[in-house]
Amino acid sequence: MVAYIYPGQGSQFPGMGKELSENNSQANELFQQANEILGFAISDIMFDGTAEELKQTKVTQPAVFIHSVILSLIADDFKPDMVAGHSLGEFSALVANSTLSYSDGLGLVSKRAQAMQKACEANPSTMAAILGLEDQVVEEICQGIDDVVVAANYNCPGQLVISGSHQGIEVAMEKMKEAGAKRALPLPVGGAFHSPLMEPARQELEEAILSTQFSSPRCPIYQNVSGQPSTEVDEIKNNLVAQLTAPVRWTQTIQNMTKDEATKFIESGPGKVLQGLVRKISPEAETLGI
Repeated sequence: MVAYIYPGQGSQFPGMGKELSENNSQANELFQQANEILGFAISDIMFDGTAEELKQTKVTQPAVFIHSVILSLIADDFKPDMVAGHSLGEFSALVANSTLSYSDGLGLVSKRAQAMQKACEANPSTMAAILGLEDQVVEEICQGIDDVVVAANYNCPGQLVISGSHQGIEVAMEKMKEAGAKRALPLPVGGAFHSPLMEPARQELEEAILSTQFSSPRCPIYQNVSGQPSTEVDEIKNNLVAQLTAPVRWTQTIQNMTKDEATKFIESGPGKVLQGLVRKISPEAETLGI
């Protein structure tokens, strides 16, 4: 069975989508439609902007979404048996399996980015990657810290991202090293994504999600908060709302997709980060990009 997977924030790069737009009329139309939906020429920033311009919150998340979705929409023989997306990528996956329209998906992603930016400004916070420790050890250390620190991204065995207050992350990184972590690296992010500090953004996004039309999916989506397949619209909506403050269970997601007979994972979007993670989680699986 074929699984399509969609990357999240951080996979953007200058020039993304430019060649696609120049060589495919359908892709070009979808880029122009995105400009109209967002009210600014995001395609100009994607094609010719700098890395710094691409890092703007209002640009990064929509840019990755647009690039990822367009690749799937114009792909020959696009027939997913199942889909999943890492964090932001879950919205791309929901367009790919026909749960959301392209325009509604982009509108939600734009609102998500703005809500997260506001939450980051209200509660300055950060994230760090912990390499070489068992998940349980990382979880126990986080639970023993007074400040807000939680496991945020279960990326693959031995790679877990933690999220929380600046002070909490500093303390946690020291304790992780003492416990035997190979590395504890602060990440260049604007805030504590997938943590309780995103609660204001979760509330704001919930209103937008509940007022958006969702359709029955053409295939299951394996969602971040559970790692399990979802096909029921209300469940999908609830999981999507919960995602902002809950961890991304990517390791469990790929394990469950493999258990459900996914043998080929196709990454649709900029970069190859997810292909690398899949190879570490399920070495027997075939991985490629569109």
